[in-house]
Amino acid sequence: MKTTRTIGRIPVRDVRPSVDCGRRPAKAVVGETFEVTATLFREGHDAVAANVVLKDPEGRPGPFTPMRELAPGTDRWGATVTAGEPGRWTYRVEAWGDPVATWRRTATIKVPAGIDTGLVLEEGADLHERAAAGVPRDDGQAVLLTAAQTLRDDSLPCATRLAAALTPEVDAVLARHPLRELVTSSEPLPLLVERERALFGSWYEFFPRSEGTPEQPHGTFDSAARRLPAIAAMGFDVVYLPP
Repeated sequence: MKTTRTIGRIPVRDVRPSVDCGRRPAKAVVGETFEVTATLFREGHDAVAANVVLKDPEGRPGPFTPMRELAPGTDRWGATVTAGEPGRWTYRVEAWGDPVATWRRTATIKVPAGIDTGLVLEEGADLHERAAAGVPRDDGQAVLLTAAQTLRDDSLPCATRLAAALTPEVDAVLARHPLRELVTSSEPLPLLVERERALFGSWYEFFPRSEGTPEQPHGTFDSAARRLPAIAAMGFDVVYLPP
């Protein structure tokens, strides 16, 4: 009996590239950068974000690749990824709620207006502590903990407390290690990565029998091999030997 896949809180639709609804692999060559796009959305007004998971032929995921909204209001997101070796890869899109981005949007409105400032700043401190728990100690954990500490310091002006969470240093850590909620993943799609010559090449039609010598007019593979450096010097990549 065929089972129906459960739809997550943040639906991911129309992932591309997709060939024959994923029944056939998309194709790329080693080192080729290509764009993965998808439509994603959620109920309400909370912020969403997404990333691409690219897995190599051994099933190992690549670096975290965040997606960006391609055009405001379209719900269409995209990111560029690169496959590094030949073989059968997969890729999928993960969509997730971004509670820190949601908090920032609220805080930058309420704190300057003096609305619920204590509650808003305390919530921000909690979120940055939660985010810090998922950050390695040597990759910026202290940056988020310091921001959380400043957000809770009620001896400072509210604007100063809020500014501590909006620094470029905090942004950089959260970009590498975002706090993700309600993660929803698309089905993995196949990707066939081939060597560079599968993408393009300049072919030279070569007749070995024409590469003879006065002593042996009919050429052989051995005599034809002496011609290969000259063919390569003309810019050809592939030698085609007709029947």
